[in-house]
Amino acid sequence: MSVRARLVETLRERLVAAFGAAVAAGELPSVAGPEPVVEMPRESGHGELASPYAMQLARALRVPPRVVAERLAAHLGGLPPGVRVVVANPGFLNFYLDDAWLAQALAEVLERGPDYGGSDVGGGRRVLIEFVSANPTGPLNVVNARAAAVGDSLARLLAAVGYRVEREFYVNDAGGQVGNLALSLEVRLRQLLGEAAELPPDGYPGEYLVDLARGYLEEHGAAVLELPEEERLALLRDFAVERIRAQQEASCERYGVHFDRFFSERRLHETGAVDKVVGLLRERGHTYQEEGATWLAAREFGDDKDRVLVKSDGAYTYVVPDVAYHLDKLRRGHDLLIDLLGPDHHGYVARMRAALEALGYPPGVLEVHLIQQVRLLREGRAVTMSKRAGEFVTMDQLVAEVGCDAARFFFLQRSPESPLDFDLDLAKLETSENPVFYVQYAHARICSLFRQAGENWPEGADLTLLTQPEERELMRQLSRFPEEVLAAAQERAPHRVARYCLELAGLFHSFYNRHRVLGSAPPTAAARLSLARAVGAVLARGLDLLGVTAPERM
Repeated sequence: MSVRARLVETLRERLVAAFGAAVAAGELPSVAGPEPVVEMPRESGHGELASPYAMQLARALRVPPRVVAERLAAHLGGLPPGVRVVVANPGFLNFYLDDAWLAQALAEVLERGPDYGGSDVGGGRRVLIEFVSANPTGPLNVVNARAAAVGDSLARLLAAVGYRVEREFYVNDAGGQVGNLALSLEVRLRQLLGEAAELPPDGYPGEYLVDLARGYLEEHGAAVLELPEEERLALLRDFAVERIRAQQEASCERYGVHFDRFFSERRLHETGAVDKVVGLLRERGHTYQEEGATWLAAREFGDDKDRVLVKSDGAYTYVVPDVAYHLDKLRRGHDLLIDLLGPDHHGYVARMRAALEALGYPPGVLEVHLIQQVRLLREGRAVTMSKRAGEFVTMDQLVAEVGCDAARFFFLQRSPESPLDFDLDLAKLETSENPVFYVQYAHARICSLFRQAGENWPEGADLTLLTQPEERELMRQLSRFPEEVLAAAQERAPHRVARYCLELAGLFHSFYNRHRVLGSAPPTAAARLSLARAVGAVLARGLDLLGVTAPERM
C-alpha cells in the first residue's frame, strides 16, 4: 500500500472515530453512518485530500453540514504528522499536507521505480478478457482497433493490481458468414480466370478477397473449382478463414496486442459442447417447449423475455454456441469473464448472464462492456466509408498513417462506451496540441535533462527543498498515481490513466518552464533532478499501461 493510500485509510478510520466521539459527547445524534469518502479535491488550494463525510451524514442527522464538519474536526485527534484539517463550506473537511509528507511520498516513487502504482488487490484471481473477436471475413477496421487498444490496456491495468489475466480472441468460424465468405472467394477465383461471375447478395465485396483469390491460385491452382460443391466450398472456407485470421493476428501484433488464445467456434461444434449445453439447461429445469421450439426461461434470471435456444426446424440460435463458449471459459478455471463487444450487442448482456445463472454461476461472473463507434475526421470532415461497397479504413491503414502510439492514445482518451471522433490531422501533429506528443515530449525532456547532467549529480537529495507551488503540485500528482491505477482497473476505465498522464505532463512542463533545474544551486538541482526522475518513471509506467512507448528522444 502506498504512502498516500495508507494516509487515506487512516483518515477514513479517524473520521469514523470522530463521528463516534461526537455522538458519545452528545454533540451529534446517533445514526448508521455511511463509509467516509476521502478523495483529491476538485480545485487546487483546497488541500491535498478532502472529505464530504459531513455532507454524507448531514441529511440523516438533520444537522447543517457545516456544523457536522466542525464537530467532526473537533474530534479528529491523532492525525498523522504533517497533516492538518480545515473546515470549508458547505461542509468539506480539507486535509493539508506539509512539505515533509510530500517529500516522503516522492521518496516512495523513487524507491519503488517501475513498480510504483501496482498493488495486489486482485489477489491472483484469474480474469479472461475477450476482445476484438472480429468475424474472420475481412481485415480489422478502426472500431476493432479501438477495442484492441481498450482490451489490451485493461489487461495491463488488471495485471498491475494483482490479477492473473489472459487475453482471448473468439473466432466466429462457423455459421452463415463464413459460408458467404467461401462463396465470395469462389466468385473472385472465377473472375480471375476470366469467367463471368457475380457476388451473391450477402457476399463480401472488398478488394482484399481479390488478393486472397490470387494467393489461392498461386498455391493450389484452379482444381478446386472442379470439386463437388460441398467439398469445394469447405476447402475455400478453411483457406479464407485461416488466412484472414492470421492476417488479423498479425495486425494486432503490429499494434502491440498479443492474444494468449484464438478460440475457434467450430471447435465447440466439433467437440459436442454446443449440443451438451442445451441438455445441461434442460437437466437444470430451465427450458420448456413451445410451438415446436426449445426456450430458455431467461426471465427467471432477470432477462426481459425468454429466449429461443432450438428453433422448430432443429437449428440452434446463436445464443447456444455463445453460452457453450462462456461455459468453456469458466470450466478452464477463470474467476471472472470480461467481454468487450460492439455497440450492437445491447440485448446480449442480459441473455448471457441469464444463461450462466441458469447453469449455476453467480450473477457477477460475467461483465460485458460495449465499445462504441469511431468517426474518422480529416480536415474537419468525416472520412466516408461504405460497408456495402467494401470500403473502410483498416487498422493497418490507420496505424500506417498516424502511428501505433497516437492511435492507441487517441482511442484511450475517452470512455470506450462513448462514441469517438478521431482527428487524423491532430494525431499526426508534432506539437503540444497533439496529446500523445505532449505526454511523450515530457518524458523525452526529462531524459534530456539526465543526459546533460551525466554522472555529476549527487544521490540522496534533500527532497524537503522542493517547496515551490509547481513542485508541490507535481509531488501531489505523483502521490495519486497508485489510486488512479487502481480506480482505472476497478472501473474498467483506461481513459483515467490517459487523463492522468496528460495532467502530469502539463504540470511538469509548467514546472520546467518556470524553474531552472541544472542551473540552480547544487542542493536544489539535486532535489529537482530527483523530482524529474520520479515524473519520468511515472510517465513511462502510465504510458506502458496504455501500450504506448515512452521515447527518450524526440
